[in-house]
Parts: sequence; structure tokens; C-alpha cells
Amino acid sequence: MLIGIDANEANVENKVGSNEFASQILWQISQLDRQNRYQIFLKNPPAGDLPQAVGHWRYRVLRPGWFWTQWRLPLALYKTPNLKAFLSLTHYAPRFCPVPRIVTILDLAFLKFPDQFLKTDLVKLTRWTSYSVKKARHILTISRASKNDLVEHFGLAPQDITVVYPGINHKRFTRKISPRKLTKVMTRYGISQPYLLYLGTLQPRKNLLALIKAFSKRSDLLERRSDLKGLQLVIAGKKGWLYRDLFKTVKTLKLSHKVIFTGYLPAADVPALIKGAKLFIYPSLYEGFGIPVVQAMAAGTPVLVAKNSSLTEIVQDAGSYIRPPFKAKQVRQGIIEALFLPQEVLSRRLVQAKKRAFDFDWRQSGKKVVEVLNEFSL
Repeated sequence: MLIGIDANEANVENKVGSNEFASQILWQISQLDRQNRYQIFLKNPPAGDLPQAVGHWRYRVLRPGWFWTQWRLPLALYKTPNLKAFLSLTHYAPRFCPVPRIVTILDLAFLKFPDQFLKTDLVKLTRWTSYSVKKARHILTISRASKNDLVEHFGLAPQDITVVYPGINHKRFTRKISPRKLTKVMTRYGISQPYLLYLGTLQPRKNLLALIKAFSKRSDLLERRSDLKGLQLVIAGKKGWLYRDLFKTVKTLKLSHKVIFTGYLPAADVPALIKGAKLFIYPSLYEGFGIPVVQAMAAGTPVLVAKNSSLTEIVQDAGSYIRPPFKAKQVRQGIIEALFLPQEVLSRRLVQAKKRAFDFDWRQSGKKVVEVLNEFSL
């Protein structure tokens, strides 16, 4: 059976959450399913970190790339003999398609917080996601929270949606990091211990302005614990959109020597920086999932997340929470509570966190996707 896949989401250099999900799912499908044949459609030649082309796994580059899902991809699909199903590892399915479409919807933040997106992106996300959902034979999403959002906003039947949790590379985050390795990585970014860490794209819904303002009132933390002397806030991740206020706020609050922006963090540096942090903070207003949170849980770093969307589903009782309305006051209170947990409570949560992290496994994710592809093919 021949199955097509739009893999453009995986074919990028600096991968963030959605790119990582697409890349890992591709690898799992290529390794787990050798009964079916796969035609992988791309706008550009496949990057070196994608699965190699072999007998059951082939790539096809379609040019030109503009309005690619609207006309170029559909044209190729109608000319592909024996195609039985098509998987979009993105919100945007082909406008027209001769076989059942399975679409991946990672989150619906653009519907919940439209003011936090660029207008051009918002129009595209809203319109193209809507037609993709309506034309899909089945939908994949990455949490029960996102599934509930799809049911609520689009009136879909729950049985038409499958939750496929993302995973992590457990070996990378559970193995020990030597002090020398940690120091080397920290020095590279101008970081000195102790520090608080956020890792993710810089965009409004990540609620980083509230985090920075909360951190600016850290004096009482320094007075109450000697091991927090010189505390820094590390904000790691590439620039997304509407991020300039973050840098302006840091400058206005005279925190340039205390708030470190690392930019995009290479995968090799992520485990060390997570393990070295006093606290991993994810203050987002909305998350479809949140892979860095699971990475921190696996690494044994205490986590503090906003009590919303999928974050409570992931963390459960294994971390601390920022309560609504998620302003600077609540973020600051969350930081204080997380840093001053009684040792027995902290130890218990860290054990729970490591155990919970093992529930998220890429191999299991891949198996579930293959099952869906086989079930909903012609």
C-alpha cells in the first residue's frame, strides 16, 4: 500500500516543537512500517537528518513552493498511481486530494489568543486549518486538551481524533552531565549558577513578559536563601514573533546582566542547561503539549508550569503550578513556592516526574500513527 506524507515541517534546520514532532514521527514510521510504501513530498531537497531513501521510503521534491498545498501538491497527488492515504504532519492539508487525508493539529492557540499572532499568520492559520479539519478523514493531535479544543471549536466527534503524545530521547536527559561539561556549556552563553530556565520559542503566548517582570522582584529570594545569590534568568530559544518587548523590558528594568537570552539552543546543549537549572519554568498561556517540560522532568530538574491547557495533563502531581490569571504576581508566587518546597515534598515530586516522563516515548507515538494510517487508508 502506498501512503503519501507532507514532511516539510520536519525538513528545517533549527527545529522547535512542531518540527521535532514531525521529524521523530517520520523516523518512527520509516523504521516501524516496512509493509507499506511511502512517498514523502517536500518543497526542498531532504535534509541530511531525515530518514534515508530506501526501497519502501522515497522522496519527491515539488517545485515551485508558493501556495504549495493549494495547487502544487494536489496536482502531484492526482498523478500518483496507487496512492491510498495522505498524512499531513502540519495543520495544512492539500486543498484537493484523491485519497483520505489524515491531518496533524498540534494546538489551537491562534483561536484562543488571536491578538498574540501576526495578522497575516492569523488569517492563514484560521482559514487553512479550518478547511483542513473539515476535509480530513481523521485527525492526529498531541494531547487530550488539544483534542477537547478540536471538539469544542469545530464540532468534531471524539472518535475522529487520535491523541499521539510526543516523546523524548530518554537517554540524553537521564544520563549524568559532568561538572566540566555543564561549565563549558554555561560559559558559552555567559551563564553563571544559580539560574532559572525557560526553553522555547520567543512569542507572546509563552508569557515571557510576566516571567521577566516576576524575576525583577527577586530580592526577597536572595535574602532567604544563600545558594540563590547572583540568581540569573536564562531565556533560551529562537525568536518567533512580537518578541521585541522582551528585550525592551529587560533594558528598562536594568536586568541586562541578569537575564540571558541564548538564542536558538543546539540540541547538544539542551540536556546540560536543563540539568544545571534550579528550576525549569514554562509560564505559557496555552500549550498543545510542551516537550521541554518532559525533558526537564526526565532530567530531574524541578518544573513550574502554568495551570492550563495540556500542561496539567503532562505534569500532573509531579511539579509546581502558576495559578490564573498568570500575571507577573502569580508567576513570582509560583517561583517562590517551587524554590521553597520542603525537601521531602521536592524529592517525592522529582521521583514522580521521572516516572511520568517515561510515559512519553517516540516509538509508541510512531506505532499509533502507523495504526491510524492503516485503518483509514482506502
